[in-house]
Amino acid sequence: MKNILILLIALLLSINVFAQHAHFAKSGTIEFEKKLNVYTLISKAINKDNEAFLTPALDAYKKANPQFKTLKSTLSFADNKSLFTPLEDDSAPNFFSSNPVITQNNTIFEDLSTGMSVAQKKVFDATFLMKDSTRKIKWKITDETRDIAGYTCRRANAIVMDSIYVVAFYTTEIPVPGGPESFSGLPGMILGVALPHENMTWFATKVTVTGIEPNTIAPPKKGKPVDSKSFITALKATFKNWGDEAPMYYKTFSL
Repeated sequence: MKNILILLIALLLSINVFAQHAHFAKSGTIEFEKKLNVYTLISKAINKDNEAFLTPALDAYKKANPQFKTLKSTLSFADNKSLFTPLEDDSAPNFFSSNPVITQNNTIFEDLSTGMSVAQKKVFDATFLMKDSTRKIKWKITDETRDIAGYTCRRANAIVMDSIYVVAFYTTEIPVPGGPESFSGLPGMILGVALPHENMTWFATKVTVTGIEPNTIAPPKKGKPVDSKSFITALKATFKNWGDEAPMYYKTFSL
C-alpha cells in the first residue's frame, strides 16, 4: 500500500510539472545571467600602446577577481512584445568596472509582431535611442537539445555582423520569437546564447510564467534619436582615432 501511495504521489507531481509547460507560456519574466571571460577580453585589448599600464592592471585584477564575471538581466514578454533590461552590477568596483567591454550597455524593446525594435544604447557618457527593424538573423536549426531553466531547448547557429558566430538555444514551450539583447527570430523563446569567439554567454536561470499587462512592456524613451545607419556613423566617428582598440569597442557597442 505504501509503495502504491508513493507511486501515485510521484505520478501526480509529474503531471503537475507537465501541465505547467503544456499550456505554453505567452507572458512572463525570464532572469538571465551574462558571463564574460574577463581575463581573455582584457588580454585582447592589450597592445604596444597600452601594455605598460594595462598588463600590470590585468595582473592585479587576476589576483583579486575570478576569471568570469556574471551580470544579471531580465526579459519581460507579453502580447508578442519583449523588454530586455540589464540589472545594476553589484560587484565591487575595480580598475575595469566601467570598461564597456565587460558591462551591459543596452535596454531593448521589440515588437515581434511588427518587427520593430527600440534600443537604448549607452556609449560611454552618451545615450542613444535607436529605432529600427528587429535584427534579421539567418538561423540554422540543428537537432542538438539541452535543458535550460527546466525547458527543453534546441540549438540554432548563425553569423551576425558578418563575422560573429552565434550559438542559441530556444524552446517552443514559450511560443514567442524573442530572446536576450537583440537575438530573436527563432520559432520560440531563446533561453541561451553563446558567442564563443567573443568570450561571452547569456543563459536563463529562471522563467516565471505570469500574466503581464501588455502596456507595461514599453520601449525606453531617453536618448538621442538615431536609426542603425546614423548610429554606426556616430560609432565610427567616436573611434576614428582609437587605433588598434577601435574594432573591439566598435563591435561591443554594435551588438
